[in-house]
Amino acid sequence: MSDELDILVIGAGACGLAAAIAAHDAGASVAVIEKQERPGGNSSLSTGSVPAAGSRFQREAGIADEPARMVADLMAIAGGETDDRALVERLAAVSAETVEWLVDTVEAKLSLITAYKHIGHSVPRLHAPVSRRGQDLVDDLVAAAERRGIPIAVGNGARALIVENGIVCGALVEAAGETVEIRAGKTILALNGFAANPDLVRRFCPEIAGAEYFGARGSTGEAVLWGEELGAALANMAAYQGYAAVAYPQGSLLSWTTVEKGGIIVGDDARRFGDESLGYSGYAREVLGRGGRAYAVFDQNIFDIAAAEEEFMELWNYGGLKRGDTAGEIAQPFGLDPQVLAEEIAQRNQAAAGTAPDSHGRRDFGLGLLTPPYYIGRVVPGLFHTQGGLRVDADARVLRPAGAPVPNLFAGGGAAAGISGRAGALGYASGNGLLSAIALGRLAALAAARELGSTP
Repeated sequence: MSDELDILVIGAGACGLAAAIAAHDAGASVAVIEKQERPGGNSSLSTGSVPAAGSRFQREAGIADEPARMVADLMAIAGGETDDRALVERLAAVSAETVEWLVDTVEAKLSLITAYKHIGHSVPRLHAPVSRRGQDLVDDLVAAAERRGIPIAVGNGARALIVENGIVCGALVEAAGETVEIRAGKTILALNGFAANPDLVRRFCPEIAGAEYFGARGSTGEAVLWGEELGAALANMAAYQGYAAVAYPQGSLLSWTTVEKGGIIVGDDARRFGDESLGYSGYAREVLGRGGRAYAVFDQNIFDIAAAEEEFMELWNYGGLKRGDTAGEIAQPFGLDPQVLAEEIAQRNQAAAGTAPDSHGRRDFGLGLLTPPYYIGRVVPGLFHTQGGLRVDADARVLRPAGAPVPNLFAGGGAAAGISGRAGALGYASGNGLLSAIALGRLAALAAARELGSTP
């Protein structure tokens, strides 16, 4: 063991907190620094959903699943294109143990979502807080870190890595207006991606560059910039997670359950403009291409399912949705053409009933026909986080282009290359971001502790 800090974790989202807990439990001395004033980052803004294949919670629910099926699902939604299939296979392989570790060791309060499968998954495999709030998962991770006495220094941002003879030895940290050195045997980059850095978004993800950013403020791309300085390899840099239905002007997410279960999205002309079953991430660019103004329409049956989600009910209770017994009643508050909206609902119902093809090619209409009463909400597209980053190996070591690791440097979450394919938003399956964050954070910590000699 080093006389210095064994492991420095940069970033206090789900990745960094998971890494710190795993490192502590492996016998390493560990500390976390976070440039924002509170832990959480994008993890707090998520639904807290972590996918796992073959978990005991699935078995208890009678759901047959395995990592190979999860890999097939992830590769299918990504169109078979990724810069690193081995990473997809690795994270699928450890997904069940990751979720069970969260429940058993971290004491996170997660349960299997069986009401729906969600985008990219052929069986129910999302494990989430009952509230569907990522903040609840973050709170459980913070509480676990505090029980272990792990220091989490918020308001302390890393300015640069300390690199000596090509070896990473910690970081220079801004603390109380001064720059101080924190030296460590191993450093884990658990920062998020670069979605809050417009220059990097334009450079790597130009198709979504015009969308409003709705993620955490701290996602400014330091990991990518530092990695490039070190000559590290990057992967899947054009991939990102968008969201097609951010409630406007509230800024909260309109649950995609409303669309997945059969709702539709129309533009200012009250007409649909695409196949909504592309998913909340993939459809974001379609909404952006319509000028960023759209409206989600669904019915009472769908409302009743979404009502299990706290954020959805808050949106309803604060007036973010309107209800009406006819297409005209829901069209009126937004100045939409009532006749055109009624036509769109009727045509959608014909496609759902199988009496006419859908003009946009949609085949899955969830619960079937839309019937009164109807609900409507105005939505805008958003960029939430990027899915590309530093290429890592099976234990989250940062790699150079030829495959050699950058000594003593690990990365996870938004700092690392993700599992959402090579380009765009279509490859994003629900929970990909949190799985990459928590699984890679834990794997990085365990590998770092082994290299330090703190575990067998």
